[in-house]
Amino acid sequence: MAAPSPDSAASEVDNARSPLIAGFIGSMFLMFGSLGVGWLAPASELRRLPLFIWMRTEGVGVALSIVLLAIGGMLLVRAWLRLGQRVRVWGPEARKATLQAVAAWGLPMMFSVPLFSRDVYAYIGQGRLMVEGINPYENGISALPNYFQLGADKQWTEAPVPYGQLFLWIEQFVVWVTNVQPEASVMLFRLVAAVGVVLCIVYVPKLAELHGVNPHRALWLTAANPLFLTNFIASVHNDALMIGLALAGLYYCATRRVILGIILVTLSISVKPITVVFLPFIGLLWAGKGASWPRRFVFWFFTAALSLGLLYALSLVNGFGFGWIKGLSAPGSVAIWYAPVGLIGLAVASISNVLGLDGGVIAKWVYDAGKVLMVAALAWLIFRGDYDRLMRRLTLAFAAIVLLAPMIQSWYVVWLIPLFAVTGIRNDWQVKALYFVVSFFMVYAISDQLDVFPYLQSEDLGLALLLARIAAAVIAIFFAVYLIFIDPKTKSLFRNRDEPGLRPII
Repeated sequence: MAAPSPDSAASEVDNARSPLIAGFIGSMFLMFGSLGVGWLAPASELRRLPLFIWMRTEGVGVALSIVLLAIGGMLLVRAWLRLGQRVRVWGPEARKATLQAVAAWGLPMMFSVPLFSRDVYAYIGQGRLMVEGINPYENGISALPNYFQLGADKQWTEAPVPYGQLFLWIEQFVVWVTNVQPEASVMLFRLVAAVGVVLCIVYVPKLAELHGVNPHRALWLTAANPLFLTNFIASVHNDALMIGLALAGLYYCATRRVILGIILVTLSISVKPITVVFLPFIGLLWAGKGASWPRRFVFWFFTAALSLGLLYALSLVNGFGFGWIKGLSAPGSVAIWYAPVGLIGLAVASISNVLGLDGGVIAKWVYDAGKVLMVAALAWLIFRGDYDRLMRRLTLAFAAIVLLAPMIQSWYVVWLIPLFAVTGIRNDWQVKALYFVVSFFMVYAISDQLDVFPYLQSEDLGLALLLARIAAAVIAIFFAVYLIFIDPKTKSLFRNRDEPGLRPII
């Protein structure tokens, strides 16, 4: 087959420069906005710099930060959508444009103040526990002197660590190297997250090809996605390393290098144990197509023995055992209104309280029912279904864990995006649902977590925390409405008809 000419290759993408520049501007807006409303540790030396003082303590500076943050985040959404529209053929040039987008949009976030989450400061506190020889599975960050200067959310001050052994060592290493200097620690944790991003960039296309899905489109859906970039780079979540290692492990398991694959998935579990759900499906992959039930159980045993044996060996090294199991209950103890189970529980609790009943107890019944449904869905997907759809079954199992929990964070959604992308997101209601999900969670993230100076007086433009969140939400919502209903370039993406540039899938 003849190689495509340079002209035909260039015509695969119709002028990607415009969305690339727009997304870079949006990312720069996020970076500058983070100076005023991003999460800074109380002990941070940056609080003494004149620019930070003005942007964080003066009404005009805070207002400017909110505007930059809201517009920047939504500009990234539009740039991502427009980049997809510019692709005529999902070939090598589309991959090149996607990688340019990841670099151009992700680089400013590497230097932003942490946005949309302050979990990274909990990582620093947990690393400090490790350095000082305190068991983080038995003690919260509050066991440290001056722990409040670390900047972690109050939820983590008493809660045990829900992370595995590998990430504890990473936390310990970062704190040891930086001597608990906040900005240096954040940068090192960002580099760890960047490793996860690179793993996703490498293995998403490989997994997509295995499933007959266009690898370049899967990469665009995943790595250039603004929800992916903001959660993994701007927010510095360890989920980046978790999902990157898990995808790498799945690829090697699917290509018959199962031992290596199980080791990588186990390392993923030792970052965040949620990926333990991958193991039953890996056992089925290892058993092979058409395997009898006895053979499946044998390979489930082999998979579990190898993974749990490795985890046990790691626990012997750090001496803390499997203490992370106790910490897994912390995130599940909270509900939120946009999670289906959380919404039902909150609604039932409100009605019960009006009727004089204990709404908290009844809401817990709802959340427990969600967990029962979750276990039933997992069991069904493990024991039933075609071998050829095994990766899709794993994806649906992971989705069941997310959707049937009372709390859904935006980074939980990012777990699912690469898995759905590599098993096929059709260019119909499926991709449109992704557009809506990304838009919703970007709007919510922009307005949910803002670090607003608590002593800013109300007469300074009325920028109390609540009003700041309302202002951010209004700007982001108006931008989202513009994208969905008004923008002549993007509104067609949210309609029932297909966009010509996105039609090719395989």
